[in-house]
Amino acid sequence: MAGPAPGVAYSITVRAEYPNNPGMLGRITSAIGEAGGDASAIDVVSTARGVIVRDLTINARSIKHGEEIAAAIGKVPDVRIRTVSDPTFLLHLGGKIEMRSKVPVNTRDDMSKAYTPGVGRVCMAIHDDPNAVWSLTGKGHTVAVVSDGSAVLGLGNIGAAASMPVMEGKALLFKQFGGVDAWPIVLDTQDTEEIIRIVKAIAPGFGGINLEDISAPRCFEIEERLKKELDIPVFHDDQHGTAVVVLAGVINALKIVKKKPEDLKVVVAGVGASGTACTKILLSYGVTNIIGFDRNGALSRDRDYGNNTMKSWYAENTNPDNFTGDLYAGMKGADVFLGLAGPNLVSTEQVATMANNAMVFALSNPDPEIWPEDVPENVRIMATGRTDYPNQVNNSLCFPGLFAGVLDVRSKEINDEMKIAAAQAIAGVIPENALSEDFIIPSVFDEQVAIRVAEAVANKAQETGVARRRRRRPNDDDDTAYATRRLAIN
Repeated sequence: MAGPAPGVAYSITVRAEYPNNPGMLGRITSAIGEAGGDASAIDVVSTARGVIVRDLTINARSIKHGEEIAAAIGKVPDVRIRTVSDPTFLLHLGGKIEMRSKVPVNTRDDMSKAYTPGVGRVCMAIHDDPNAVWSLTGKGHTVAVVSDGSAVLGLGNIGAAASMPVMEGKALLFKQFGGVDAWPIVLDTQDTEEIIRIVKAIAPGFGGINLEDISAPRCFEIEERLKKELDIPVFHDDQHGTAVVVLAGVINALKIVKKKPEDLKVVVAGVGASGTACTKILLSYGVTNIIGFDRNGALSRDRDYGNNTMKSWYAENTNPDNFTGDLYAGMKGADVFLGLAGPNLVSTEQVATMANNAMVFALSNPDPEIWPEDVPENVRIMATGRTDYPNQVNNSLCFPGLFAGVLDVRSKEINDEMKIAAAQAIAGVIPENALSEDFIIPSVFDEQVAIRVAEAVANKAQETGVARRRRRRPNDDDDTAYATRRLAIN
């Protein structure tokens, strides 16, 4: 089976000192290549008295591979390695986000208005009219990114503190792509009731709650309870962000393979949080034949799921023919394989039993269920969760724009219609004449993605009656008018 190509996630920077003689750099780059590294940058640090110091930035496949590359450079005669650094760790030093003021406080008058005594009048305005909190504080553009660290990326249950780099990264992407301010809130508890209580207690300060990396099946109860008990939207991104982007990919893939949702046979490997949400959104979009698989085989109506209510729901609402075999038998004749289970789960031979023009979404990270290099000829569309292959299913395509739209209209919730609208908006960023097998999902850096998702979600919130106000337009003065009125009457 193929393995990952060298990538920036495991890059190293080697500071090497050696005689400034012709041919030395060539020997070093040859050593890097022979060790399987990919040199991405070579920078001169200093030159003096016939000696040169260079920083060599090299992409590697893993931590161990990076160490092997550095060792290979060190074996080149006359080369002395000064340091080996990790650019990824350097980027995280001191954290990735900070709070910045929107207004200056440079004078006594500034202080009087921004803080005491002027702030007291604003507090009482909110006390008298609770809806004013949306206008007079940052609530209307702020999201809490909440995690207990129980299901982090491909790392598992690593706890609250260790999950912080992911939550900070999430907050960074909220701001970068959607203009939404987000704060990481990591909880040192994995008790369902305590998490619900804490989130409810902090909710007044936020316009939305983004649940992140909470393990199944607890994540289902936590989200459902909070959705019922709060008047702001609650969104478990591991479930619904993945589902929205998968649906966007499927929408565009269907245009290429000339198939309809109702004609598809979909097999889902892994029916945890993401697999269940992907199934629900595909059902909402019109797919009728979906079979989910866990370690014990197909989720059929012949199995006992004990207290796992989500698996019971899954079995009752999918698998119309009540198939009872294993994943590999279920893949025969399938149009779509959706993998959310683990690395190297299926083989070339097994995928070859799928239908012609098959679609494979192998989304386990960092290593997919099958590598793109290993898929057989019957696979027309291939998508992964990785940045170094085409068609990356990346939740960043969804959550920044989705929350921007939700906050714009102060939506009370995020319903199924809004999620489908987000998926359609993502798919629609790529013009039909530009679609290809390797381009069914737009880049996360396409600025149109968040703009279109925000607009589609806000419009759908209004249409479905969950918006508190109409979409803002340029020169809207809702909030300014409120402040002006208060000044006039006080």
